[in-house]
Amino acid sequence: MNLPYIALTMGDVSGIGPQLLDALCSHAEVYQICRPVIYGNAEILRRASRRSGSSLSVISIDSVSADLAFEAGTAYCIDRGNADVVDAIPCQTDARSGRAAYDYLVSAIDDCLAGQVAAITTAPLNKESLHLAGIDYPGHTEILADRCQIQDFGMMLYLPHSEVIKPPAGLGIVHATLHTSIASVPGLLKTPEIYEKIRLIADLMQIMGASSPRVAVCALNPHAGEHGLFGDEEARIIAPAVERAQQSNIDTTGPLPADTLIRRAVNGEFDAVVAMYHDQGHIPFKLLGFDQAVNITLGLPIVRTSPSHGTAFDIAWSETVPETRGIMEAIKAAMKLAQHNQQTR
Repeated sequence: MNLPYIALTMGDVSGIGPQLLDALCSHAEVYQICRPVIYGNAEILRRASRRSGSSLSVISIDSVSADLAFEAGTAYCIDRGNADVVDAIPCQTDARSGRAAYDYLVSAIDDCLAGQVAAITTAPLNKESLHLAGIDYPGHTEILADRCQIQDFGMMLYLPHSEVIKPPAGLGIVHATLHTSIASVPGLLKTPEIYEKIRLIADLMQIMGASSPRVAVCALNPHAGEHGLFGDEEARIIAPAVERAQQSNIDTTGPLPADTLIRRAVNGEFDAVVAMYHDQGHIPFKLLGFDQAVNITLGLPIVRTSPSHGTAFDIAWSETVPETRGIMEAIKAAMKLAQHNQQTR
């Protein structure tokens, strides 16, 4: 059986991405579930291999083709980057790294939209390096949505079922607002957009195995506002979105105080959570499973996942062996979503 192709973007070459891909392609596990194609710089990947001693064979190709032989220890690399990253400074922000990370991602998106690959899993990029390169996006999610010409999208973190994560299909959390300041959050919250996040994550968790996903919606304020004592966003903005979801036959509860909601979800009461802002969702999820959490972009016509960690400048290009569990979980999730898409076409 021919396994699906997956695009693995190198991300910021000054960070942990090249070492992650070197470690991943040096072992058999990834080749048992997909045919990985790296979108990045071949010489940087060879440099990562020399540092690790993996002896990874890196082969430059122009495009994905059926005659490629995929096996552990061999990595195929497509480089359509417009920056000379060979001299980019390791473990620091660098405009060349930011430009290349953007180019690798856009190239993978275009190939995925064209059906050349079934899904994309991205190694981390650095937002400051993006901006140094003159690329005015907050991160991966917004680039993906813009390139795919999508208005309704969301960033979701997913943790698979485990001894800690009790819901049988795992637990997902999506954010009503994302890469923005805390001060701007109340003004950005809109009932239709919160409803859309409820709908998106319910659909996604159904694909992941929850037959009738139970969605819980976080309050914005402490104690869910205490009936207006701490703010009225719950009654004025969030509750109407919950009611609309219930009317749409989505099993939805809220708004609930975030401090107890996450615990209830982890213990199996809910399959999915809608958070109102970035750290409300990211902090508990990364505490629960930093090395296993998967980032999934919702609402796209293509599949994109990534590990939830960043570029790790503190350990990148050092003797520290990179942890690959996060990117492997991301690839597994991507393959599950891609298989579903293939079956429903």
